[in-house]
Amino acid sequence: MRRTFFQFLVKGLLPATVGALLSCSVVAESSLLVEPDLVDIRDVVPDVVLDIRYATEHNFVGRPIEGYEAPLCLLTHRAAAALAGVQTTLRKLDLSLKIYDCYRPQRAVDRFVAWAADLDDQRMQIEFYPHVEKARLFDDGYIAARSGHSRGSTVDLTIVPVPTPAQPAFDPAAPGRSCENPASERFADNSVDMGTGFDCFSPLSHTLNPRITGEAMANRLLLKSSMSEQGFRNLSEEWWHYTLVDEPYPDTYFDVPVQ
Repeated sequence: MRRTFFQFLVKGLLPATVGALLSCSVVAESSLLVEPDLVDIRDVVPDVVLDIRYATEHNFVGRPIEGYEAPLCLLTHRAAAALAGVQTTLRKLDLSLKIYDCYRPQRAVDRFVAWAADLDDQRMQIEFYPHVEKARLFDDGYIAARSGHSRGSTVDLTIVPVPTPAQPAFDPAAPGRSCENPASERFADNSVDMGTGFDCFSPLSHTLNPRITGEAMANRLLLKSSMSEQGFRNLSEEWWHYTLVDEPYPDTYFDVPVQ
């Protein structure tokens, strides 16, 4: 995620003030269109695995996020078609894509900003940002006032084996386990080992971090090469984050809900 001047403006403000700023500033700046041309990924890639975290409690906020009214992956037609090509490549290896997030409404991004300004809410720190002070999430670039996801051609994803093992249900009452832990000691995601959990606010999530070696690095590179071949660009700070280079809405941030 990239930092903007707006992040420094909201840092330290009360959540109510942040909300007021969001409603009058971010949305006004976003050139929001009413209806983006999006498609449900399962209409294009029926066998893709979905784990839409922001429609659930299992995310760094710890509750379902505003704007996610259904656990769907919506993408531009162009991005969805490119992902179909990635899936074709992986299925030849008895693997599949698993998607955590796709199109993200601006209102969800606004919620992340307000949450980051509330320093009293630390309940998901152990799992998602175990070694980062919440007060630094803006400065360190983990939270931003805008996201490429709101343009409809960015996706967060991983790889799972086929057949895909069942994933245990998330238990919000269970003790948190650090996303930096070895695969056997963090949340039992049914993904192949990528070296960290999804949405891990840590330098270990940097795609080419030299501390990630062996099978985990090989898995990251397989995902990266498979996505690159179909026209996606990786965000180097997040092994799971890819944007279609030839995205149809490069300057437009949408706010229609996921439904």
